[in-house]
This record gives sequence, C-alpha cells and structure tokens, in this order.
Amino acid sequence: MKRINKFLIFAVLFLAFVSCNNKKTEVSDLDKLRNSTNIKSYPAVQMDSMQAINSITKQKVQELLDLSTLYLSGNKDTEIDTVIYSQMQSYFHKPDSLTFKKLFKELDSLKVKSVKVNNLSVYKEFYKKDTLDYAKFNLEYFDSKNKSLGTFEKNAQYILLSTPMIKKEFKFYFLDFYSSPLKKDSTSVGVTR
Repeated sequence: MKRINKFLIFAVLFLAFVSCNNKKTEVSDLDKLRNSTNIKSYPAVQMDSMQAINSITKQKVQELLDLSTLYLSGNKDTEIDTVIYSQMQSYFHKPDSLTFKKLFKELDSLKVKSVKVNNLSVYKEFYKKDTLDYAKFNLEYFDSKNKSLGTFEKNAQYILLSTPMIKKEFKFYFLDFYSSPLKKDSTSVGVTR
C-alpha cells in the first residue's frame, strides 16, 4: 500500500512537472500579436491614388450625411447635438453659419431619415491657374419607413492638405458641400419638392 501511495505521489508530481514545462513552450496570444505582421494576417490590397481618394471621399460623404440626419432627428439643443454638430464642422476646412444651410434645408424638407451614397467619382476642374477637386455622387434618400424618396445627383468640393508632422499623410476637408461645379450640367436626377 505504501508503495502504491508513493507511486501515485510520484505520478502526480511528474505530471505537474511535465505540464509546467509544456506551458513554458507555448507562445502567448500577446506574443503572437507582437511578433506578427500584416502580411501574414491580412491580404495586401493595392490601391492607386485615385482609388484611395474615391474610397476616402465616399466614406467622408457618407459619414457627414449620417451625422446630418442624426443631428436633424434630435432636438438640436442637447449636449449630444452640440457634439454631433461640432463633429460635422470638423469635416470642413473653414466652416461658417452657411455651411450646412443647403444640406439641412433639403434633408428637412424631404423628411429624410437615412441616406445612401452611390456612384461616387472624383474629378478635377481647372479654373485659371487653380486645380479644383470635386466629387460627384448620387444620393438615395430614405424616409422613416425606409422607403426610397428618390435619387439625387450632388457635388462636393474638397481639398487634401498635407500634414506637417508625418510625410505622405493628408487631411481631408470639404470646402463646399452640395456645391455647383463650374460647368453647369443640364440634366438633373430625382424629384425635388
């Protein structure tokens, strides 16, 4: 009996020793993350500069419109509305009191609750010695019952400003939202009320 007890104690100690040694050789999740690279984790997607600008512009337009509909659905006098409004102003290079007037008027008159950005493309126009960057896009407005109110073609003028701290990094700002391009287009899309 004494021999069996000693054997069991020895077996338990041996298993504990072996299991402790196995834990030392395992790599923790933190070490895996620290030593991993994006090449192994994520597929590399190459974009040229125009594709990147298109993608960023579409994202910024969608975010601004989402914030606008959220702001208009509120009371416009609470702290959260103030935060939303200041967030919206951060999308513009030099916001003023007229910055959102056209946007709010259109969204409010149609009672828009959500917006989807479609078919965005960026282009450049040349005016005298300046190059102006524009985005042309279609917006589909939806009401509170998620029913489409129509598709509208819009333009926005934007600017990319280089940041002095980091090379090859740019800040995106709108100069004018729902702007009219220099060349007037005679066709209009959608129904206005």
